[in-house]
Amino acid sequence: MIITPQRVALVTGAGTGIGKAAAKALLHGGYRVALVGRTLGKLENAIRDIGGSSENSLAIQCDVGKPNDVKTLFATLKSAFGRIDVLFNNAGMGTPAIPMEDLSYEQWMAVVNTNLCGAFLCSQEAMRMMKAQNPQGGRIINNGSISAYAPRPMSAPYTSTKHAISGLTKSIALDGRPFNIACGQIDIGNAATEMTERMSKGIIQADGSIQVEPRMDVDHVGAAVLQMAQLPLESNILSMTIMATKMPFVGRG
Repeated sequence: MIITPQRVALVTGAGTGIGKAAAKALLHGGYRVALVGRTLGKLENAIRDIGGSSENSLAIQCDVGKPNDVKTLFATLKSAFGRIDVLFNNAGMGTPAIPMEDLSYEQWMAVVNTNLCGAFLCSQEAMRMMKAQNPQGGRIINNGSISAYAPRPMSAPYTSTKHAISGLTKSIALDGRPFNIACGQIDIGNAATEMTERMSKGIIQADGSIQVEPRMDVDHVGAAVLQMAQLPLESNILSMTIMATKMPFVGRG
């Protein structure tokens, strides 16, 4: 009899918002889940909130933009759960909405290190584990954003990294083929989280006006991530867009 090991998922930026919602969906979908973030207390609170336990959940503190932190992260995961079936590269940040010429190099690099380098470093380590484990393979899901298609005003660092994530997704999908590694991207618009709270009060539009934008329940994003994760590895959702139906994205806004 072949015993299939319990599936394992790792979610970055899992202490709040989209990451926490994805961890909840994956946990209740039957995965053991490693919740990763910079603040251990937030991760431990998230595990309690989503109904996790010491048997099926693990909080790991990590700055995904630092190579040594990421190596330690995956060594900890392997020691605790033995394998990885799903990586959700969700950790991300932006900068204040100020003119591009007023942004500092440090602000630019902070976004690049978290949003792009973090996704690369975590994917690199996940692919190493996925290639070596038995059964071989797994799935990587990258959080892209609607900004991967169209920018908001004064968002050059965030938008640039999200366009780059699209290229990273396709590269992983191609390079992972021989090893049963699938990769897809989920582009999210206006999930109701702490990060988008300002949208309910009014946010700058392309024409310079300030308008309130509709948001959607973040648990719908978690369900979408779970849908992508649960596909057999012979199938892949390369790109999914989930957005608040009435947000100003389709058309002229």
